[in-house]
Amino acid sequence: MSDLAQAGVLMALLFLLLGLGVWVALALIGCGLVGLLLFTDAPAGVIFATTAWGSTASWSLTALPLFIWMGEILYRTRLAEDMFSGLGPWVNGLPGRLVHVNVLGCGIFAAVSGSSAATAATIGKISLPELKARGYDESISIGSLAGAGTLGLLIPPSIVMIVYGVAAQVSIVKLFTAGILPGLMMMLLFSGYIAIWALRNPAKVPRDAEQVGWAERFKRLRLLAPVVLLIVGVIGSIYAGIATATEAATIGVIGSLIIAGLGGSLGRTSFVASLTGAARTSCMITFILLGAAYLTSAMSFTGLPANVAQWIASLNLSAYGLLAVLTVFFILLGCFLDGISIVVLTTAVLLPAVQAAGIDPLWFGIYLILVVEMAQITPPVGFNLFVIQGITGKGLFTLARMAFPFFLLLVLATVLITVFPDIVMVLPRAMG
Repeated sequence: MSDLAQAGVLMALLFLLLGLGVWVALALIGCGLVGLLLFTDAPAGVIFATTAWGSTASWSLTALPLFIWMGEILYRTRLAEDMFSGLGPWVNGLPGRLVHVNVLGCGIFAAVSGSSAATAATIGKISLPELKARGYDESISIGSLAGAGTLGLLIPPSIVMIVYGVAAQVSIVKLFTAGILPGLMMMLLFSGYIAIWALRNPAKVPRDAEQVGWAERFKRLRLLAPVVLLIVGVIGSIYAGIATATEAATIGVIGSLIIAGLGGSLGRTSFVASLTGAARTSCMITFILLGAAYLTSAMSFTGLPANVAQWIASLNLSAYGLLAVLTVFFILLGCFLDGISIVVLTTAVLLPAVQAAGIDPLWFGIYLILVVEMAQITPPVGFNLFVIQGITGKGLFTLARMAFPFFLLLVLATVLITVFPDIVMVLPRAMG
């Protein structure tokens, strides 16, 4: 059977299993098993055992449950509510007013949670009812939350960055550093669009009754102090070379426990709930990593990845041409798979072709995360859309329509880092 036919069989089986509601990890393992049994003579059981150990016994992965636990602890605090109160007076004079709190709040919470879904859920539960009560237009309120919620993937510490770093054997510390400027750029793009929208639709932006003086503004900034100190502790320790990603995650957990304890939200129930939530999410991600590693191993035994890389190389595409094709491919894949599945499923297969085209794996990681952010707000499998649907009760495609302008901003950001790669590379190069 030809490589194209083999790929077609495995892809059809994968989408069939996913369509039937089979867990992503089990679907990946099933496809790997079928690939080995049908197309090779390799021992499927032995390969599964060695792959299961090799894909999970990684020191880099120890940062993953710690960052997830940090986010779970903070999810149960008053952090988002305090951010809304602290940031609100400072954005009231901007076009769009309190809608900018969605962007700033998501950006700040992303820097301490590492999760897109947790960022969207935490900020959304506070901001959406508040914005609706004050008469803000729902389309811009919900759309900006959907878009800004994806910052949880890009602004370090990002769980997807850890997954990519492990899969691609790229320094997680350098990935974290590379995500800082693109993350800030995305916040500027989102806020810029909100301002332009507000200037074009002044009737849809109410004048808030609350007028806060300068003394009160600075007083409310104290509400942001805990999260700012936590960001400095986590990201600052990594960038200064004081701590590895795992050590910084430990600092983050200790800091979040202190914040929760001082805020009065750290009881026995919330502590156990945060541990349970972190364990559940960590197990899910590790299981998906295992399944993807097994499928990748199975495909390598068939020779498919090498042949795909060779075929892509034979097309003689420029780096720009290859990235254009991959962007379309990832957007289509994002309609059916979540972000982590996309990363672990495609990294090992595509990285040889990407490197052959002269693209830096570190830069490609940030590019991939930006494209995966698009998948977070792409129906029918857009995790951020599911989260916001749970908060608002609106239809998935209605939410997708509201988020579409922010999807286009993610496309623009992908173009910008492609044309100006130093946006990604300048900070990691400065680290040495």
